[in-house]
Amino acid sequence: MLLSGASGRPTLADVLPNCLDALQGVEGPLALPAARSAVVLLVDGLGASMLRRRAGHARHIMSGWAKRDTAFSFPSTTVAGTTSLTTAAPAGVHGLVGYTVYDRAAGIVRNQLHGWDVDGMEPAHWQPAPTVFERLAAAGGPEPYVVAQSDYTDSGLTRASLRGATYVVGESMADRVEATLDLVAAGQPRLVYCYVAELDQAGHRYGWESDEWLIRLEELDAAVGDLVAGLPRDVGLLVTADHGMLDIPPERQILVDEDSPLLDGVVAVAGEPRLRHLALDDDASADPASRAAHALAERWRESEGKRATVLLREEAIASGWYGDPALVTPAAASRVGDVVVAATKLVTYYPPGVPDRARLMIGQHGSITPEETIVPLIRKGAFARV
Repeated sequence: MLLSGASGRPTLADVLPNCLDALQGVEGPLALPAARSAVVLLVDGLGASMLRRRAGHARHIMSGWAKRDTAFSFPSTTVAGTTSLTTAAPAGVHGLVGYTVYDRAAGIVRNQLHGWDVDGMEPAHWQPAPTVFERLAAAGGPEPYVVAQSDYTDSGLTRASLRGATYVVGESMADRVEATLDLVAAGQPRLVYCYVAELDQAGHRYGWESDEWLIRLEELDAAVGDLVAGLPRDVGLLVTADHGMLDIPPERQILVDEDSPLLDGVVAVAGEPRLRHLALDDDASADPASRAAHALAERWRESEGKRATVLLREEAIASGWYGDPALVTPAAASRVGDVVVAATKLVTYYPPGVPDRARLMIGQHGSITPEETIVPLIRKGAFARV
């Protein structure tokens, strides 16, 4: 099954290479105009459909946004999306295929957002793809910078996905805008990645259709207005996101019992509530024709086929879910479940043992729907469409 919305759209992996083309005066696939410096503002959790539905609260962001200016991001989760952006590679290359993954060698489920430096999960080894920032530094190209909150300065994900850039702290959105403008005011070429976490945080806690989320969107819109107004004329800006979001009420949560046939033979459940990776034991996993995997997939299809797309690992990889199948690394492939369950309706899946507090999140993402995978790619400053 092809991913809905993927055809013909750029991906997050295309963004930084096209910015660098523009800094060299070369017209890349996105046809960005030439610029001295480039800023990429990534807003965590701002899907294209969400922004359009709240357009009246985002006049600065919406200004100049052409309908075709969107990008595709899958897996639709932060670790995958941001790493695809900064490595210019799909998840099948960088290996961060989900919020959590099952590490077969260690026999544990690893958290790729918060669980670094535990039992051998060393960032440079776990995510070996060089970042665009590292390649720039090695080639003597434009100076790369990251502008984000201090909470992430030395996180495992930062060391996995932002290596090679100088980290500049900005606690509030306004602080980050000011820091970004200071960086690009200088005469030398620079590439600046500015990260906004606040909308995603509000969406998870309150839902993206909440008043709390809307307040954050209006704060972001004001910050974007200030950023655009302060940019030198030769600096381009792209506003994008790593994923969208859907609000899933508690009554739409599906709790899978420990003795359910849906978990028969399953040794670990990873991923996120809207996209589950189901791992079988090593013997079953090693055999692509495994009866156990096929039987498990059929049980899920029979039970959940009207609410989810269910694929075997080899089917998901062959369908291009993790990038060009020929480029998917063995490490990345091993982190994809033997069976992958991707919700297509407004549901989430929770295995046994999930703490009640983990089911309090309203805003959810991770799956294959357009609402989760299609994000804005808005051109401003020197990159604005004429």
